[in-house]
Amino acid sequence: MIQKLTRAFVCVSIIFNFQLSLFNSASAQSKQQLEKDKARVEQEIKRLNGDLSKAKKNSRNSQQQLQLLNQKISQRTKLINTINGELNLLGIQMERTQDSINLMRGQVDSLKQEYAKVVRTLYGERGNLDRMVLLLDTKSYNTSYLRTKYFRDYSRYRRRQAGVIKLKEEELHDAGVQLAAQQRQTTTLLAQEKKHKDELAREQKERQQNLKKSKQQEKDLQAQINKKEKQKRQLQQQIQKIINEEIAKARKARNTNSQTGSQTAASNADVALSNDFSGNKGRLPWPVTYSKVLREYGRYTHSSGGQNMNNGIDLQCKSGTSVQAVFQGTVTRLFTCPNGTKGLIVRHGDYMTVYTNLGTVTVNEGAKVSTRQNLGTVYTNSDGVAEFSFQLWKGTTSQNPRQWLR
Repeated sequence: MIQKLTRAFVCVSIIFNFQLSLFNSASAQSKQQLEKDKARVEQEIKRLNGDLSKAKKNSRNSQQQLQLLNQKISQRTKLINTINGELNLLGIQMERTQDSINLMRGQVDSLKQEYAKVVRTLYGERGNLDRMVLLLDTKSYNTSYLRTKYFRDYSRYRRRQAGVIKLKEEELHDAGVQLAAQQRQTTTLLAQEKKHKDELAREQKERQQNLKKSKQQEKDLQAQINKKEKQKRQLQQQIQKIINEEIAKARKARNTNSQTGSQTAASNADVALSNDFSGNKGRLPWPVTYSKVLREYGRYTHSSGGQNMNNGIDLQCKSGTSVQAVFQGTVTRLFTCPNGTKGLIVRHGDYMTVYTNLGTVTVNEGAKVSTRQNLGTVYTNSDGVAEFSFQLWKGTTSQNPRQWLR
């Protein structure tokens, strides 16, 4: 009976250890992959944090901030899912470890019970089991030999059985240590998950705040755009009115000269200047040094869906950029633009050039100017942006400056 129990115990131990080794191998591979995924996601979150910090330095990049925050939340969710995967895997490992502990504890208890049963039996028969009496009280030598062999084998069995019990108790202890380590690891992972969930909640709250802020900024920006477009329409109307007034003034002067019969030198000069200006089409210098063309000449649709006509060309410049006359002529009008900046008109016979959105003006009405003479500087707003608008007219018809400037 004892030999059968021993063989059964050995078989169970071999099968269990083999299955456990296979599971531990697969678990190690799964855990290794999860650790790699976790490290990759954490690296991605670190990169996104850097990008988000850069984006926050510029309040205009609220949309970029929102996109980066959304990506960060997505990566944070992946990290939480990865930690949950590790927790699930660890839970399975803990269940298997607990199963192995329960199995080994059962085996140890069975061994101890069997061993105790044998010890109790021997203890009860200790008065009848004197070894020397049993050896001498035999009918033959063979019987005596068999009894001697039995005592020797039984002693070895008891020592072996005691060793097996001790070994199993050590394995049980080791499994308990492993389970405790797994429990500590679970506690650590749960703490990490809670931390990342708190971070996720904070980031989602930040995203909601950013969305609200972004919508308000979008609303404010749209209001600013609408205001600028309205000012631009007003400026176009203002310039058109001034152009008409200048043409009417010039026509009245010609009529007066015609009635008096005197063709003045000034009229001849205007004709010559007009011809000279026209002859330089495509060769006029740019009025400013610019970094970017904001809007070309012609009709366009703005963000609110309406249409405006741009009678000139809009340029972005550096702060403090000088404005120069594109051709010789006379400053016939200084005026204030609807946005509060300054503007001026230079007459070149039948042609007129218009310079708007100036911060400073260095010439007066009636002043004669030469080609490339400084007229002032471009206005720079509170955001450090300097925008300049230039128009060119022949009579009451606006011209595309691109066709005149080289």
